[in-house]
Amino acid sequence: MDRYPYQTPEPRHPDPVSPGGEQESGKAAPGAGHRLGHGHGHAHGHGHGHGPAAPVSQHLRKVIAAILVPFTVAVLVGLVVLWPGSAPSHKHTGVGFDRQTQQATVTRVVEVSCGSVSGSSGTPAGGTSTAVGGSAVRQGGGTCKKATVRVDTGEDTGRTFTEIVQPDQTRQLHPGEKVVVAYEPSAPEELQYSVTDVDRKFPMALLAGVFALAVVVVGRLRGVMALVALAVSFLVLTLFILPAILQGANPLLVAVVGSSAIMLIALYMCHGLSARTSVAVLGTLASLLLIGLLGSEFIDWAALTGNTDDSTGLIHGLYPSIDMSGLLLAGVIIGSLGVLDDVTVTQTSAVWELHEANPSMGWRGLYRAAIRIGRDHIASVVNTLVLAYAGAALPLLLLFSIARSSVGAVTNSELVAEEIVRTLVGSIGLVASVPVTTALAALVVSADRPVPAVPASATAQPAPARTGRGRRRKR
Repeated sequence: MDRYPYQTPEPRHPDPVSPGGEQESGKAAPGAGHRLGHGHGHAHGHGHGHGPAAPVSQHLRKVIAAILVPFTVAVLVGLVVLWPGSAPSHKHTGVGFDRQTQQATVTRVVEVSCGSVSGSSGTPAGGTSTAVGGSAVRQGGGTCKKATVRVDTGEDTGRTFTEIVQPDQTRQLHPGEKVVVAYEPSAPEELQYSVTDVDRKFPMALLAGVFALAVVVVGRLRGVMALVALAVSFLVLTLFILPAILQGANPLLVAVVGSSAIMLIALYMCHGLSARTSVAVLGTLASLLLIGLLGSEFIDWAALTGNTDDSTGLIHGLYPSIDMSGLLLAGVIIGSLGVLDDVTVTQTSAVWELHEANPSMGWRGLYRAAIRIGRDHIASVVNTLVLAYAGAALPLLLLFSIARSSVGAVTNSELVAEEIVRTLVGSIGLVASVPVTTALAALVVSADRPVPAVPASATAQPAPARTGRGRRRKR
């Protein structure tokens, strides 16, 4: 009785049975009959340490498929029904991003007196109507720069124009610098072109290449699939979500369909078609539903219009039919999706690994162990999300600080209230995704009861398994 069937054997005890179930050198282990008749718990736990986890049972796969297959079909139908084809065309207004642009090169820069160019036909890069652009002109004694710019693309390739750069302007022009110029055909010929920005395509492309290389080097095949999923997500965003909203479709409905498509593609492409990934999809879906409901209620309750800056004002002016508050809610849902994927996949993987380490643990034990991991994740993710929004709104917060506005006045402003609602609604969804996904994963893996497999040694050589006399004769 030194190997009682319900007693966990010592890890250092010699075991002539290999992990695959075959006997070494044709010899049977002592007490093999006990393990075959009653000791399934040991054999099952031993196998987990040396191979992949057993697949989820057929019944559970059917249950998961019964939920996800109709959802996937609904997403596909939504994509077909709402697919816009292309964004509607309109005449350029010449305001903000809504203007024609060309690539150009600064060929020559000379210093001139600001007083001598204040009445010239050159285009001031800073704009004399602003404090920065007009200060040197009013003083008349400063030293400005007169840049000659050559147009490199479009119908006017090779044409040159002059640009006046004020001394206190933030962006200075340099010979040989690549720039972006705006073109206004209705303006006088000498004012049709003006420098609007620097051409930064090369450093941005280089940074993207470094990012892709780092992902592939560290993630290997999984990193490659992550990059492919990222590209597909970008295509869904640019080919479906944005054009559909511009064509007048409901922004909330478009965001739900588009984000669901991105979620399915990204998760299954990066993590494989498995029950583990499917549980993460269900947890993400439940959290997105909560974010949508909370966002809708609090955006209406706080009377947020979504029209708070020049960009949204321009969109509303060009397309008055777009629901700007719905656009705000769509942004909340899409913005939360990326972090939700991270949380749900991590929690699901934690539950699966805990189950592999201790297959006898029930769903309550799995939940309690995994939720401790989730609490650490909650603390870091929520802090990350809040700081990300605060960093994006830092110039705005600095303006309020300069104005010496009180905290109540700042938070009551629609500009800040919009970011607060966006941050808190997304954070609530993230926090809720941890217990929801953990509970789903724990229920799935604990409900799985695979039929115990009989080791091959039991059928191949049953007689030697009864005694250990073979070893005694050998000695």
